[in-house]
Amino acid sequence: MNENAPVVPWYRQPWLWFLLIFPGAAIIWCSIAITVAINTDNSMVTDDYSKEGRGINMAIARDQKAEDLGLKADMTFGEREITLSMDTANGPADYPYLILSLYHPTMSEYDRTIQFRAIGEGLYSATLNQPIEGRWYFDLRGPDNQWRLKGESSLPSQRSLSLGAVTEDRG
Repeated sequence: MNENAPVVPWYRQPWLWFLLIFPGAAIIWCSIAITVAINTDNSMVTDDYSKEGRGINMAIARDQKAEDLGLKADMTFGEREITLSMDTANGPADYPYLILSLYHPTMSEYDRTIQFRAIGEGLYSATLNQPIEGRWYFDLRGPDNQWRLKGESSLPSQRSLSLGAVTEDRG
């Protein structure tokens, strides 16, 4: 090295910046990841697993009760109107109202609960605040919450949706 060559200040050395870029990028990436983790709610994770397990057992019992009653329902979706006809093994259903829960497959903030009012023997009607589009899971329950009918479909649908009491083989 020549003694007459000017010495470059430390902040102009290329090797310094090459060595500092990786720890700097790691610090920035970590800050972004922590911020996203703190500000995002993960609604798919539950803290109380035993409570979820008891809920699953209750749901299986409700499905069995619906099968014992021989429940069948047909839903027709209009623009903002849903009509439902429901039959049991003993004839048309006779409930004062029914509750339909619509579950979005991925985003729980889109879930809805709709109450049907009786308009005739085995006939029910409900009005929607806004049209429903996309894929949905259905959960139809009676006023006493002793049974349920479930299903899934993409909406809007031009055809009638049938819900029947079928228990799954869990063996």
